[in-house]
Amino acid sequence: MASAAVKQQVLELGGAFMISREARAFGETTGVAGFHGAYTRGRGGVLGDVDADVVSAAFGFFEPGCVRAAWESVPMPAADAAVEYMLACRDFGRRKLAAFEQADRLAHLLGRVVDAAPSTGLALFAGWRAMPVPEDGRAAVLQLTHVLRELRGGLHLVAVLATGLTPLQAILVAGSPILDGPGQAKFLGWTEPFETVTDDVRVRWDAAEKLTDELIAPCFDVLDDTERAELTTLVLDAHRIALAR
Repeated sequence: MASAAVKQQVLELGGAFMISREARAFGETTGVAGFHGAYTRGRGGVLGDVDADVVSAAFGFFEPGCVRAAWESVPMPAADAAVEYMLACRDFGRRKLAAFEQADRLAHLLGRVVDAAPSTGLALFAGWRAMPVPEDGRAAVLQLTHVLRELRGGLHLVAVLATGLTPLQAILVAGSPILDGPGQAKFLGWTEPFETVTDDVRVRWDAAEKLTDELIAPCFDVLDDTERAELTTLVLDAHRIALAR
């Protein structure tokens, strides 16, 4: 499945933007030091000027108190923060995909997947999909990758809950591309001591990952077999170019 073939690349490419120099520059405009304030206000800004509990519900995997503290620390209006975060995402794409010559084609394919996907229960995905997509292919690829990441992330939260896991348990199993489970849990605001990850929890997490793959796969059916293979190849190429050391 194309969705499964590119899931790690989408996760890593979108995550790389969130810790990029462009994202940090946006953070500096908020006047609030550190990662969480700018990230929370920028990513969650598409939800509007809502109570932090709404943002926490959409983020899912973050400790709610951490979300509230971060959300309320940034005075910038939510809509403005979302736009500035989006512009930082585009700038990251222009810089990191400068050598990627198939950006327009990949943006077209990603856009079709994103546009065809259902948004029920996926507030962050819906909010980010509603943002305008630039004509610049390199900028569009990163923005649409971010949107696709929100799609999978929202579906994964649904799958985690459906398999009887808590978000914290899922974090302790999965970690992140750069942190182990406990390290990622602490980064997302959870406090120790953490529970021991049992075999049952791991089995449930595997089931949640499988269910996520099953939920997102139909979103790619808007493409035919040849187009899905092309999208897979282009995402792998974009990931390789953008994250080359």
